[in-house]
Amino acid sequence: MDYADTRPEARTELALRVAREPDVPALVALIESAYRGESSRAGWTTEADLLGGQRTDPEGVRAVVVDTGSRMLVAERDGEPVACCQLENRSGHAYFGMFAVRPGLQGGGLGRLVLSEAERLAREDWAATEMHMTVITQREDLIAWYVRRGYTRTGELTPFPYGDERFGLPQRADLAFELLVKRLD
Repeated sequence: MDYADTRPEARTELALRVAREPDVPALVALIESAYRGESSRAGWTTEADLLGGQRTDPEGVRAVVVDTGSRMLVAERDGEPVACCQLENRSGHAYFGMFAVRPGLQGGGLGRLVLSEAERLAREDWAATEMHMTVITQREDLIAWYVRRGYTRTGELTPFPYGDERFGLPQRADLAFELLVKRLD
């Protein structure tokens, strides 16, 4: 699908498609730039004060890209990925993850667009009745963004996988994930 970004600084079309295996390195770089390190501080989704190390790795992204029960959506402008998200078909509901928007483009509606398209695909392609996601509980600003888009906080918590560096290096001892859910009617 093609989308027009109506902001004055955006002069080119935005294309949204399902990622392929050759996209993996660029997607890993995009996800890392949105959540970790100094580059992530240019946007508002940074987790740099909560977690160091990596956010994901090529193996994790590749697994999503090649799995027949999942999709990695990528939004491109001029052939460059500017946003992405993971969708998984989980028998009756879809799981949403690895959501990233290039830090300098955050706050302009691109994330809303990608989230809406992910919800539409989950509903239409998989007949999913709900979208599930987990968010670090300390990310109140991010949770509030999802709540404004119709997601409900469940209070259901999952511990952070301390000791597994694939998920980052925790900067504090109280990290946990909360399940957020939205009906896809």
